Amino acid sequence: MKQKFYDTAVKQERAVLVGVITPNETEAQEKEYLEELEFLVMTAGGKTEKAFTQKLLRPERATFVGTGKLDEIKDYVKSEEIDMVVFDDELSPSQLRNIENELQVKILDRSNLILDIFAGRAQTAQAKTQVELAQLQYLLPRLTRLWTHLERQKGGIGMRGPGESQIETDRRLILNKISLLKERLKLIDRQNETQRKNRQQLIRVALVGYTNVGKSTIMNMLSKSEVFAENKLFATLDTTVRKVVIENVPFLLSDTVGFIRKLPHHLVECFKSTLDEVREADILIHVVDVSHPNFEDQIRTVNETLKDLGAIDKTMITVFNKIDAFKPEDHNINVEQEPITLDDFRHSWMAKNNSPAIFISATQKENVEEFRNLLYDYVKQVHTARYPYDNLLY
Repeated sequence: MKQKFYDTAVKQERAVLVGVITPNETEAQEKEYLEELEFLVMTAGGKTEKAFTQKLLRPERATFVGTGKLDEIKDYVKSEEIDMVVFDDELSPSQLRNIENELQVKILDRSNLILDIFAGRAQTAQAKTQVELAQLQYLLPRLTRLWTHLERQKGGIGMRGPGESQIETDRRLILNKISLLKERLKLIDRQNETQRKNRQQLIRVALVGYTNVGKSTIMNMLSKSEVFAENKLFATLDTTVRKVVIENVPFLLSDTVGFIRKLPHHLVECFKSTLDEVREADILIHVVDVSHPNFEDQIRTVNETLKDLGAIDKTMITVFNKIDAFKPEDHNINVEQEPITLDDFRHSWMAKNNSPAIFISATQKENVEEFRNLLYDYVKQVHTARYPYDNLLY
């Protein structure tokens, strides 16, 4: 008898992306947003086959895109046997239900995709609790679509179908679980607060920035530790704290979760306790991927998030990372002869608009010593102000 072999490898899901170009967005911006969404799909383990866009004054209330565009997506999904369709904005429960009925495949929006990545990356009890809480808060208004097979049978008193009661039961269970998780988070917060109190004697520095700009690589470089770093979005989810000593000054360096455009509000709320490291830091190191064509938008997103956290007025050093990967043509800079040097960066508008600023390549160890010296000066300044009679520095 001939032996049968079965392929047990997990099949990579194939995805289609959908975005709407509103009057206050350009096509170039939407293209960049969809590229970021494609990166999110890749991080989640999927593969993007095609992207669809449509110009609209505002997304359609019922189906997000127009019916003609939805038919076009439906034909492509059917002919190419696509596994899922990912939308660049958060879909309302009714939009999700209508699109699912029409396309008959898995439908995800940006929030759901980010939650999925977060769930896969969470390591500590705190991160797992935060992600679970955010997932349940996202699921709560979308319960109806999970119970369409238990529809109401008839109207009137005493004729309520099993679907209604099941939804009510599920809603109550989810609300109970949400309150339980919130209590658990309060307990974890109290434990973390105790840990932070024990660290108060040392100066605290926090790495902040957009996701995938090289924060963990800089953390490893400064602290000589092995924090997980990868060319994927949200490689870091749990805050990592390391003690670093430059010359004779010790301080604590923390690596935090990266920010992203259109980060779901309930996710920001759930992760506020993780971002306490940012709120309580003495110095912020804002890491920017200078090689990214739209790094200015990323700086804006980070500053807006820091403003929401009440941390925008802190002492901040802007570190422009990945100078080795910088391509002038991506930034509409006309360089005819020689490549851009470190001196060119130092005299650029980037340095003038973001003082103090430093330009480095963490992977190539370029200009790292100047960065260490700058950081040392700032930490020493805070240390001297806090402990004026400390013999450590003299």
